Amino acid sequence: MNRREFFKAFVSLSKKELLRPPYAKGEFYDCSGCEAPCMEACETGIISLAKDGSPYLSFSKGGCTFCGECAKACPKGVLSLSSSERIRALVRINPKVCGAWQGVLCFSCKEPCLDNAIKFEGLGKPVILQDRCTSCGFCVSTCPAGAIEVVPL
Repeated sequence: MNRREFFKAFVSLSKKELLRPPYAKGEFYDCSGCEAPCMEACETGIISLAKDGSPYLSFSKGGCTFCGECAKACPKGVLSLSSSERIRALVRINPKVCGAWQGVLCFSCKEPCLDNAIKFEGLGKPVILQDRCTSCGFCVSTCPAGAIEVVPL
């Protein structure tokens, strides 16, 4: 086994953590066998199902409006309005990929951000203000460079 194969083995062992919807009460064991009404109820169509039948968020089409319809539709109480409406994630901009960080005039991420959580510093370089960011994901699908990443906490 060479060095590259050795390190690749560690990467394949690590399971990518899924970005869960808001209103999650904890573990998603009760989702197996569910017909996923949360996915149908999502007004922006960002809820998808993992192989185990549990819901996760995909911001490729849009973001979360925190309408609560997914929680209202959940028959097993895995998503519940009594839980935090927060998406437990951190939003990051990759400066090596972001056009604005490379000198291109771009404000695509700022326009959909209703929480004013993206500040442009210096020569128009976007920075996420984590204290304002709700991790809604609307900035992700509008970024032409794909430079914005939402990482589950």
